[in-house]
Amino acid sequence: MRLDVNSASDSVKDPMDRYHREPTLAEVLSDPVTLAVMDADGIDRYDLAATLSQMAANMRPPGPVEKKKRLADSAIAKAVITDRKPDVAAELSESMTRGYNARMLRSNVRVISALVLLAFVVCHLTAHAFLLVSFARADAALDMLMSPWRTAIGTAILVSAVLAHYLNGLWSIYVRRYLRLSRWERWQLGLGLCIPLLLMLHVTSTRVAESLLGVSSHYSSVLIVQWLLSPWLAVLQATAVLTVWIHACIGVHFWLRTKPWYAHWRPLFVGLGMLLPTLALSGYVAAGNRVLRDAENPNYVKLSLEASNLTDQKRAEIGRIAGIGSAAYLALTLLPFAGRGVRGWLSRRRRPPLLTHSSGRTVTLLPGATVLETLRESGIPHASVCGGRARCTTCRILVTRGLDSLPKPSGLEARALARIGATPGMRLACQICPTADISVMPLLAADAGAADGTVRGGLEGSERLITVLFVDLRGSTTLGEAKLPYDLLYILNQFFSEMTKALDATNGHYAQFAGDGLMALYGLNAKDPATGVVDALRGAREMLARVDQLNSRLRGDLPQPMRIGIGIHFSEAIVGAMGPPGSQIITAIGETVNACARLESLTKKYDCAVIVSRRGAEMAGLDVKGRQLHQVPLKGRTQTLEFYALKTLADLRV
Repeated sequence: MRLDVNSASDSVKDPMDRYHREPTLAEVLSDPVTLAVMDADGIDRYDLAATLSQMAANMRPPGPVEKKKRLADSAIAKAVITDRKPDVAAELSESMTRGYNARMLRSNVRVISALVLLAFVVCHLTAHAFLLVSFARADAALDMLMSPWRTAIGTAILVSAVLAHYLNGLWSIYVRRYLRLSRWERWQLGLGLCIPLLLMLHVTSTRVAESLLGVSSHYSSVLIVQWLLSPWLAVLQATAVLTVWIHACIGVHFWLRTKPWYAHWRPLFVGLGMLLPTLALSGYVAAGNRVLRDAENPNYVKLSLEASNLTDQKRAEIGRIAGIGSAAYLALTLLPFAGRGVRGWLSRRRRPPLLTHSSGRTVTLLPGATVLETLRESGIPHASVCGGRARCTTCRILVTRGLDSLPKPSGLEARALARIGATPGMRLACQICPTADISVMPLLAADAGAADGTVRGGLEGSERLITVLFVDLRGSTTLGEAKLPYDLLYILNQFFSEMTKALDATNGHYAQFAGDGLMALYGLNAKDPATGVVDALRGAREMLARVDQLNSRLRGDLPQPMRIGIGIHFSEAIVGAMGPPGSQIITAIGETVNACARLESLTKKYDCAVIVSRRGAEMAGLDVKGRQLHQVPLKGRTQTLEFYALKTLADLRV
C-alpha cells in the first residue's frame, strides 16, 4: 500500500503484486519507511485514516491519453514519440487467439502421444522389476499395471499414440528441407526409428499372438523362448529396453530444459531415469537365469509352452507375421526420404529465394525450409536449444529485409514471442519459411543456452531509451578504517539489502555492482519512457527513507550516520545481456551511463542527496519551479549536461 499516486499505479502494473497480502492501515501507520516518507511530504498520519477512501479512489493508473499528454508536454518527448517504432504486442495477442495452426497441433500431438507411450513403458518396466522377487509377483504386477491398457479404451489410446508419434516423426523428416541435425536430435531420431524394428518380434509374439493365434503370454513362456530356445532374443530385448528408455529420456530432457523449475528437479529425474531401467533389466536377467536353472527339468519347458498354447507351428507363424510387419515398417519409413528426393528434384528446376546472413554470406532457401534449417545446412552456427520446436526462443532473429513477405506470427511462434515481449522485426528462425529474398541477423550467440532464451525481447543488445540510476555510499573509506572487516561487510550487506528492496519495490533492475555503490536501470519493460523516470524518482525516495531506517537500526554500530548520493539520467543507451559466458547480466553501456555516474559524483560538490538531469526531470513531470538549473561539462563532449540538485525527500515529488 503506497501513499503517492505513481506508486499505487505502478504496483497495479506489477504482476507479482497479486501474490502479496495487502497491508492493513495499522501496519502502514507503524512502518518506519512509510512514516519517514509521510513526514518528508508533510502528511499527518492521523488525517490519513479519515481520507484513505478518497486517496484510494484517486490511485488509478494513468490512462493512455494521460501518458500521451505527459510525453507530449516536452520537446524531447515529442521527438521520442515520432521516432518510436510500432509495438507488436497487439499483433501477437491477435495471432495467439486465432486458434491452433498445423505446427501447434503437431507439437501438442507429439508431446501428448509421447507421454502416453512413456506411461505405458513405465508400467511395463515396473512389472519387470518384480522379476527380482518371483514369477508370481511379476505376473500379478503385470496384470495389474497392464489391465488399463488391455481394455478397449486403453488399447485404442495406446494404438493411437503409437501411430500419432510414429507418423509425426515421419512427417518431421519429410517437412525438413535439410537433415543437418544437432547431435542430440540425431540420436533421438535414430533411436526412435530403431524402436519398432527392435520391438516388432516381441509385440508380435505377445499382443498380436494373443489376438490372432490364441497364445497366452506369461513371463515363464516368454523367457523360455528368449533365453533358452532363441538366446539372441534376450540380447535383442535388452537392447530394445535401453533404446526405448534413452529415446524417452532425451525427449523429456529437451522438452523440460527450457522450464525454469527443471534445473532444480533435474537430479531427481536423473535418479529415476537410472533406477527404473536398472531394476527392470536386473529383474529380466535374474529371471532368465532362473529359467535356465529350471530348464534342467525336461518337463518344465514342455509344460510351460503347453500352458501358453505356444507350439512350433505358432512360433513360425509369429516369425512370419513379424517379418511382414518389419518389411512394411521399412517401406513406410523410406517414404518420406523418397518424397524429399522428388521434392528436391522439382525445386532445383526453379530459382529459389536467397537468404542473406549478417555475416555477409548469402545462401539458397529451398521451398518450405525454415531459416534455421537453411543456416544449419550451410554450416552457419545458430542457437537452437529446443531443436526448432519454438520452446526456447534462442533461435530468435531480426529480419532486416523481407519482413513484409513473411506471414504474421501465429500459433507456437506467436506464443513464444509474446512470452519474451518481442520487438518489431523479431522472429523465430525455426518457425518462418521465407518464400522471397530475406536478410536476417541473429540476436543471440550461437552457443546460447536455455537461460538465454528467457531474456526479454530487445535486451539481446539494442540502443533504446532508458533511465539509469547510480547510488553511492558516502564515507565508506572512513567506515572501513573504523570497523573490523567482518563488521564492515555486515554493514555493507545490510546497506545493499535495503537498496535491493527499494529497487524491487519501485520496478528497478539491479544492473551493476561497484564497490560501495550500484547501478540500476528503470523502464526496461515499460512501453512509456516516462514511466522509468517516475519509477527512478520513487526508487530514490525509497532508498533515502531506507537509509534513514538503517541508520536508526545500526546507530550503535556506526561511527556516523550513513549518507548516500544518487544520480538519475534519462537518455539513449545500449542495453542488453553482457558479461562472461554463464554470468551475463542485463545492464547498459554508453554515454548515458557515464553521464549518470558524473551526476552521482556531483552530489558531494552540491551537498545534496539526489541529482536529476534536466531531460529526466522533464520526462517525469518533476516540479522544478524556482529551482536553479546547473550545468556541467562532459569529458570528451562539447555540449554540457543540465541538471537539478535535490536535497530532501519532498523535492522528489512528481
